[in-house]
Amino acid sequence: MGWGKSNGIHNKNDGTRTSSLHFGTDQKISPISEGRGYWQYVQTEKGLTFLTQYDYKVRYGMLGRLLDLFFRPVMGWATALSFDVLKRWVEKGEVPRTQYLRFFGSSVITLLFIFVWLYQGFIPKLVAKHPEEVAMLSSLTAIDGTAAIKAVSIIGILDILFALVWLLYRNKMRLFAFQIIVFPMLTISALLADPAIATHPFNPVTFNMSLWVLSIIGFYMSKDLPTASSCIRKRGRG
Repeated sequence: MGWGKSNGIHNKNDGTRTSSLHFGTDQKISPISEGRGYWQYVQTEKGLTFLTQYDYKVRYGMLGRLLDLFFRPVMGWATALSFDVLKRWVEKGEVPRTQYLRFFGSSVITLLFIFVWLYQGFIPKLVAKHPEEVAMLSSLTAIDGTAAIKAVSIIGILDILFALVWLLYRNKMRLFAFQIIVFPMLTISALLADPAIATHPFNPVTFNMSLWVLSIIGFYMSKDLPTASSCIRKRGRG
């Protein structure tokens, strides 16, 4: 069990409210042994500014400090995200539950597309150089033989690069919108190259259409998502 106590609340004449907190736990399983922090509401001409800061001591000596190199940034990110959720709840009326559902739902779909593009580029195109990949490209273009195999490898590299774009590019809505256009085109291209492919198990028609539907869902879920980046997390910024 943990414990926490407020060390007092201070109200100023200008409407500023400040509260400090001392917290901790005796449970050995917890990486945090003890910590302190504060929150403060500051009334401004533009609205209300919320400030908070906290620090804590870790257990387990050197191991605890090493774990804290990962744990502390995650805690800071999660705190900043929760404050943006609170801000949107107050300003726009969207309850936290739906915000978190959209945020984590969009994140899961994003991770799926990173995996799909990475896998499709690396395994069938670069590693296996699958004959069906080569045959479909040859049917759609004038490229054949060794040149077709090299072209499939180039396409595989482009797939992997697009997976990296999914990983690094922040505006996911644009990527979802791009895929909404691309997946039907890829499906039509596969059918033109080999109409019989539609009869295969786990064929490009069902696969691409599934990804197309997920792209549509992701597009609408990712609109105006809460973000930790809206909070100023270092003193002296803004």
